[in-house]
Amino acid sequence: MTENYIDHFLNHVLPELRIAVIGDIMVDRYVFGKVERISPEAPVPVNKVDHMTSVLGGAANVASNLANLDCHVFLAGLIGDDENAVLLHQLLEDAYIDGSGLVVRQDHATTTKMRILGARQQMVRLDFEEVTPLAVTEEEQLMKWLYNCVAAGLDGIILSDYKKGVLTDSLAQSIIREANRAGIPVLVDPKGSDWTKYNGADFVTPNMKELSDCLGRSVANEGQAVVAAAELLHEQYDFAHLMVTRSEKGITVIGKDGKVWNNPATAREVFDVSGAGDTVAAAFLSAIAGHLSIRTSLQIANAAAGIVVTKVGTYPIHRHELLKLWQEWQPTHWHPYQALSREEAAAKIRQWQKKGDTVVFTNGCFDILHRGHVLYLQQAAMLGQHLVVGLNSDASVKRLKGETRPLVKQEDRAILLSALACVDEVVIFEEDTPKELLQVLRPDILVKGGDYKADEVIGRESVKRVEIISFEDGYSTTGLIEKIADLVKKGKL
Repeated sequence: MTENYIDHFLNHVLPELRIAVIGDIMVDRYVFGKVERISPEAPVPVNKVDHMTSVLGGAANVASNLANLDCHVFLAGLIGDDENAVLLHQLLEDAYIDGSGLVVRQDHATTTKMRILGARQQMVRLDFEEVTPLAVTEEEQLMKWLYNCVAAGLDGIILSDYKKGVLTDSLAQSIIREANRAGIPVLVDPKGSDWTKYNGADFVTPNMKELSDCLGRSVANEGQAVVAAAELLHEQYDFAHLMVTRSEKGITVIGKDGKVWNNPATAREVFDVSGAGDTVAAAFLSAIAGHLSIRTSLQIANAAAGIVVTKVGTYPIHRHELLKLWQEWQPTHWHPYQALSREEAAAKIRQWQKKGDTVVFTNGCFDILHRGHVLYLQQAAMLGQHLVVGLNSDASVKRLKGETRPLVKQEDRAILLSALACVDEVVIFEEDTPKELLQVLRPDILVKGGDYKADEVIGRESVKRVEIISFEDGYSTTGLIEKIADLVKKGKL
């Protein structure tokens, strides 16, 4: 059962994971106060300071997220020998993070970001840093530490790159090669416009700006545009997966093999996105290291991000928060899916549209669900936030396809469709076309597969626009039936 699968991960697997984090380490300092007047010395607000806090930032924030998920965490990076380094060591000790991989450089400034907040709003940020690459001897010191960690047992590695000098081309490639040799999954939070040094990584996790920077042009935060951009990068680089964090639109993973996973954002109210990408990286990689599927790992990462963005400042996710969220969400037991009536579906669509979400609709028989169906539905779902599928009833299929069809009855076809993560709801309709159904549902986008022209599609008057998606060649229910019949005829079945 799925609930036991996730329960076991949250309760028993997470506390046993051993994960290394390597990258640019920072201290995040926050000055909280209240603004009540403008300075007489200059036209600037006067912030009356109430209190100050310091937390781990950059790669150290990734480590903090993992530590608060109760993983065993090993941190490596470059720091100085200044006061902020002393503060960093104390923060690591308080978080139970093993900092034995820290490379200390004399007369070097430990990267520190100080944020000044008034009434919970950030007013200004002060950065203290020196950007210089690791020396060869420092790289050798760090790799020796990594070899020892791998020998002792590691379940995952995260490279957290902020372009402060730690993840040089040579070091990044050395780490990834060692991880590949040992069969350890590697996730990279990238920076810059050239990602060659991340070749060989299992997951590279850019946000929309980083994706655009790498391509050298702006990429629209729309499903098809994101997938197309990722496919271009897959042609240029050697990553197993690109995992694009898309702010309020959630996370999309695009595999080198063309597979696409999409998971919508879960936050109800956003106060501060500082460190949210670090939380996604930590939660996702821990789930992958715990041998969860990409789909489930995405759900866990998105749930974690949805929690931290409701907090002010850099805030790490805690395992008890994920446990609480899971306990609130999970059903007492699972029931077979039941397709909605057209009235129930229309009411749900109105609720989604009232929130400003885009609702996509498509329809079909979907008799013997196959790869072509799934890819088509995934593409349709990427056009909006919700996908509703109109499913021809058994009687309708019989009229359209002949007396021998459908092979799978309508209730079972509805259950199979609903099990796809890209499908939100299924509505069974008795008519031969969805025209009457669309008049009731009134979604935003109508998707049709094939070589149609938009102005020829039945039901177009009930939607804002029509989109045509080509079917993938070589996949059809009729083709499957003919293949089975041929095998039976030849006595091979």
